[in-house]
Amino acid sequence: MNEPVPLDGDAPEGVRGTVLAIEDDPISQALLAGLLEGLPGVRLLQAGGADEGIRMAREQSPDLVLLDMKLGPASGLDVVRALSEPIASGRFDVVLLTGDTLSMEVLKAMSLGAREYWPKPVRLPRLLAALVRAAARRDARP
Repeated sequence: MNEPVPLDGDAPEGVRGTVLAIEDDPISQALLAGLLEGLPGVRLLQAGGADEGIRMAREQSPDLVLLDMKLGPASGLDVVRALSEPIASGRFDVVLLTGDTLSMEVLKAMSLGAREYWPKPVRLPRLLAALVRAAARRDARP
């Protein structure tokens, strides 16, 4: 499912697109920004909460949404429910991020269209592979 992407100095060809990180923890936000900085074909958008993330996903149509499952008063499941239409239509891929083990919330979100679930911290090879897959799906859309 998550094939490693070789990293020999340069990002692999095909790594491009827009990533929306919906994450309320400033340290996790900084880590994601650090992973993606220096990749010229990648644009990172960041939302600090559920409402902002839902709005940005609808307005910006990113290729990939990295969604923290615990967003203060809201949950990642709430976000997936709110974005069910664009997720179902394939406008963007959603990857769930959590510091916890696999939970019922994650399983429910996956059943509603989230593509993958990753434990934190996010690893660069996995992120790059997800971007390549999201770009391929975007390019294949009519």
